[in-house]
Amino acid sequence: MYFDALTTAAMAAELQATLAGGKVQDIVLVDMLTLGMEIYAQHERQYLLLSAQPGNARVQRLSTKPRRGPEAPLPILLLLRKYVRGGRLLGVAQRDFERILSFELVGPEGPVTLLAEIMGRRSNLILLSPEGVVMEAIKRVTPEQSRRPVQPGRPYEPPPPLQKASVASLTPARLTALLAAGEGSLSRRLVDAVAGMSPLLAREVIFRATGNAGAESADPAQLLAAGRALLVEMPQNGAWAPTVGLEEDVVTAYAPYELTHMAAHRAAPCMSVAIEEFVEAQGSSEPYAEAKDRVHKMIEAAREREARRRTAIARDIRPEEEAAHLREMGEWILAYASQIRRRQEELVVEGLEGEALHIKLDPERSPAENAQRYFREYDNARAAAREGPRRLAEVDRALARIAQWETDLKLAENRGEIDQVRAELVEAGYVRTKSRRLPKVAVAGPKRIETEEGFVVWIGRSSRQNAAVLERAAPLDLWFHVHGLPGGHIVLVTGGRPAPEALIQRVAGVAAYYSAARGEPRAEVDVTERRNVRPIPGAGPGQVTYRGERTLVVTPAPLC
Repeated sequence: MYFDALTTAAMAAELQATLAGGKVQDIVLVDMLTLGMEIYAQHERQYLLLSAQPGNARVQRLSTKPRRGPEAPLPILLLLRKYVRGGRLLGVAQRDFERILSFELVGPEGPVTLLAEIMGRRSNLILLSPEGVVMEAIKRVTPEQSRRPVQPGRPYEPPPPLQKASVASLTPARLTALLAAGEGSLSRRLVDAVAGMSPLLAREVIFRATGNAGAESADPAQLLAAGRALLVEMPQNGAWAPTVGLEEDVVTAYAPYELTHMAAHRAAPCMSVAIEEFVEAQGSSEPYAEAKDRVHKMIEAAREREARRRTAIARDIRPEEEAAHLREMGEWILAYASQIRRRQEELVVEGLEGEALHIKLDPERSPAENAQRYFREYDNARAAAREGPRRLAEVDRALARIAQWETDLKLAENRGEIDQVRAELVEAGYVRTKSRRLPKVAVAGPKRIETEEGFVVWIGRSSRQNAAVLERAAPLDLWFHVHGLPGGHIVLVTGGRPAPEALIQRVAGVAAYYSAARGEPRAEVDVTERRNVRPIPGAGPGQVTYRGERTLVVTPAPLC
């Protein structure tokens, strides 16, 4: 994850210098987690991309107009168009040296704030009122999903600060103590100990202190000097040096400082160009990129379809008092039927509390027909209230399955696994084929690994494999899954034996690796006995509920 706190600071400076004061001319949905803006600033049209995609979350200016994606009625898109389109971008700033960019905007409806939280799998785009209340988010987060819910009507809560030391106030002795208390490589311990230190930055700091990015020991004074130069002095002086790192002439990294620890690197004109080069290179070097892109478009279309369905269901669910009001309107019409003239368009009566009630009438209908129309709307509203929660839960399960397919596709290592995702989309009815027969796909089974301790680990890497892993597991085997994200089902076959804690930690790392958390420095993984895992009736393969879990915090890593 190269979009770290330092990159966020550099991007805030770039956007403030180039876009502040500009007019927001258009807002488009690029994909279901990415927004594009056209901003007229400094006498030219400029384009801004804000993405909460877990694998490539970022904010950047674009050299070309962002492609318009699905026209889904996404609530945050509709609100932004209402509050921001035609308005001004007043300023851009980083919040508390975190990976959060704050866009202060003012439009026809007044001021609002758009936050871009660039935090890997927890990335989000959040629209706030002037009072700091969440108006909408591109990813709503419920209290069941996180201790930090993000939902309309709730006050915005910033991410809890990490308990790390500031490089500005550290002494060599204190840094030595922190590193001694940590685990793993020197770069890993630096990341865990120092605020704002990302893995890429840690390697650069170690290289500047020792001349070897992979060194396992270093003079703490030299580490502090290199760390302060990058984390303190460079932002204070605005001395940004956007750079891309190269391997065999392919861009593999970017940073707002010179990547001296990489043998091949070159300067970029600005941070946005560096990111754009990286994104383009990653897209072109992705194995089976074309095949994956085709299936990914199918997944986006499926997600758009379910998002529209969810919006329609939610729109039909009316508050109880609103539904009761419909019935009352019908009753008022019947009560005053004798006083309603032919082709009358509105009935005004005195309510129970003396207020004037304005009841719309269809001039082409009789009073009885108008009353029946309100009674039908009342019955429909009651039915929607009765059936709505069940239908919403059904859509949410479908969206979870789509998210799982997206992760399956991302982790697919061969053409067969890509074709399997497409086949499941066809089987679920999201993709039409000319033939009525479902395409036959050779389905690989779950991956089997035997550990050095003599235990067997089963690894599910797709929805079908996840279901197979569950079927093979015995009640007392240990089941692993990344917390709150799509990912593979991993089973540690215990055979009734107690598994060593070190092995459990390693297998948890595997569960994080085969999930949407791959590439993150840390991930939460739930582990419980297989007997506590239950498939969801009527849901897709591998969709489960579970209980009795404990949650481990691990580094995603394959099991070798």
